[in-house]
Amino acid sequence: MDLKKIKEVFFVFIKLGCIAFGGPAAHIAMMEEELVNKRKWMTHQHFLDMVGATNLVPGPNSTQMTMHCGHVRAGWLGLIVGGMSFIIPAVIFTLILAIVYVEYGEIPAIAPFFYGIKPAVIGIILNATYKLGKKAFKNWQLAILGFLILALSLYGLDEFLLIISGGILGMLWLSAGSKPKKAGVFAPLLLLFKPLAVSVSNTSIFLSFLKIALLLFGSGYVLVAYIDAELVEKLGWLTKQELLDAIAMGQFTPGPVLTTSTFVGYQLGGLSGALWASLGMFLPSFFLVALLVKLIPLLRRSVYLSKFLDAVNASAVGIMIAVTLKLGYEVGTEWQAILLMVTSIVLAFRFPKISTFWVILGGALLGYLLLLVEV
Repeated sequence: MDLKKIKEVFFVFIKLGCIAFGGPAAHIAMMEEELVNKRKWMTHQHFLDMVGATNLVPGPNSTQMTMHCGHVRAGWLGLIVGGMSFIIPAVIFTLILAIVYVEYGEIPAIAPFFYGIKPAVIGIILNATYKLGKKAFKNWQLAILGFLILALSLYGLDEFLLIISGGILGMLWLSAGSKPKKAGVFAPLLLLFKPLAVSVSNTSIFLSFLKIALLLFGSGYVLVAYIDAELVEKLGWLTKQELLDAIAMGQFTPGPVLTTSTFVGYQLGGLSGALWASLGMFLPSFFLVALLVKLIPLLRRSVYLSKFLDAVNASAVGIMIAVTLKLGYEVGTEWQAILLMVTSIVLAFRFPKISTFWVILGGALLGYLLLLVEV
């Protein structure tokens, strides 16, 4: 064990965990600059191979990349240190915001700031969905699949089952190279699955986020659809307004976007809820990356797995569009919220490189000012 390399891994990723704003794509770009160009830990091709491999398994891509890079530099302990160093600062920052929100968010002097954050998030989600859609809808079959899943999601079917079914259906369709003949089989079967009443406890919080983590492919922004499906629509633990607040706080902090789970966990169960939610969300990635280190060559040669994941990504984007439409409908009930939502959408598409941090901060301040205006 090389303690010097372990120490190097720790300080590199603790720094990135404190300054890495902008979402998974920005995080990966920062890692490439720091680890490939500056420190020469690996070649560009090796780095790109690891980026591709993280798309073959569920979990947060940029966080899993910290584990991959830590392993390259310092072995198995480097994998653990790299991941934890990147995750912990974001969890702490998000936990602080969660405490402030729960303790003071309803006080009249503070609440107007949270009012402006909700519609500001819509533009961020919509822009992320657009970018993901351009990558996910690689051909007309995947585009049709995505919009089929969108329609079924708006109809009210279970999003988790839609994604898995979409993955299987897409794999069969793309593999056969012809129009699927069994598309109608999945929807009736999905109607058989009804939401189960589950009380909020540390165990149920952990298992809910563990389930999400094991099904979450692609960008961390897809988490929006998964939390909506599991905690809002199925279990009824959160309202859509509370979901928007949680998403905003995850965007407001550096590091992995999936620390939204920390915020939600605190909303549901205080400090212990935040701990168990974070553990459920991030723990599977450590095991999955450890497996990937050995299985990358096999996974990259699997044609069927590649088609399945393409279909899963297209299905996830379809659900994200449906969730965004629902959230926008929930938020846009007053002229101030509509103005903020339109402004955030224009900013997100007109100035795509602007940090989500500034969009959310601007929304909070503008929302406060707009609520002072007398109609």
